[in-house]
Amino acid sequence: MSHRAITRILPAQPTQDGAGVRLLRALGHQRQYRMDPFLMLDAFSSDDPDDYIAGFPPHPHRGFETVTYIVDGHMRHRDHLGNEGDLKAGSVQWMMAGRGIIHEEMPQQENGLLRGFQIWLNLPAADKMQPAHYRDIPAGSITRAELPEGGFIKLIAGTIPWATCPLQGPGEANPATQPLIADIRVMPGQFVDIPVPATHQALLYVFEGRLAAGGQAVETGHTVWFGDQGETVHIAAAPGAEDGARVLLLAGKPLNEPIAQYGPFVMNTPEEIEQALRDYRDGVLAA
Repeated sequence: MSHRAITRILPAQPTQDGAGVRLLRALGHQRQYRMDPFLMLDAFSSDDPDDYIAGFPPHPHRGFETVTYIVDGHMRHRDHLGNEGDLKAGSVQWMMAGRGIIHEEMPQQENGLLRGFQIWLNLPAADKMQPAHYRDIPAGSITRAELPEGGFIKLIAGTIPWATCPLQGPGEANPATQPLIADIRVMPGQFVDIPVPATHQALLYVFEGRLAAGGQAVETGHTVWFGDQGETVHIAAAPGAEDGARVLLLAGKPLNEPIAQYGPFVMNTPEEIEQALRDYRDGVLAA
């Protein structure tokens, strides 16, 4: 199988969100750096509670899905629908904001490492005003496959052909985008080739170690974008990377629809954004 070529490598941008949580924006810090259907990828990682303790107090969303993956630490989700989620290491929160949801995500620890990701995944125009939905996926439900020397694949969403039977992730996204989301670790001297459908765009974010990419080493904190030609994404640890490399792989089918965004509202036209703002102001965003 042929590998997809790397088209760009970009450092994630430091920023703050919520009530001052320090994070790295790996995708979406500029509009030209979206990757349809993914709108944003934030990575947070700190053992300093001052960087995360204020959390993400109540705030709204409309028009897309959020996927929150906790690698280390403990957070709690609450929303206006009455849902509560206890997010511990290895677990995932999948939230379809649809026509509107108001929620909070707050740390449940006063010290220690808090590390994870939040992904914003667009919805097609026809589904942006569907009722909101929330689902917790505990760590034990995440599909896992072992790789040589202690490497692994944790498949959050999508399908990967594998050995005698395909791997199927537990995440259930809108069928229009068909996302593949996986946490992959390759050990020193090892590699894995992940098949990606020809219909999908793909990127990965390096969050541990160093990745070999096109004859160079890609350090932690960088996003690697792939072209649309080729059947697989090649993931290999860089020579000399003592702990190998660990990446978050995202692939999805583009919607090819116009995007209008204002903060936590993602619609298709400016008029729809204005309506979302009015609805939020009038207290009917999530009615």
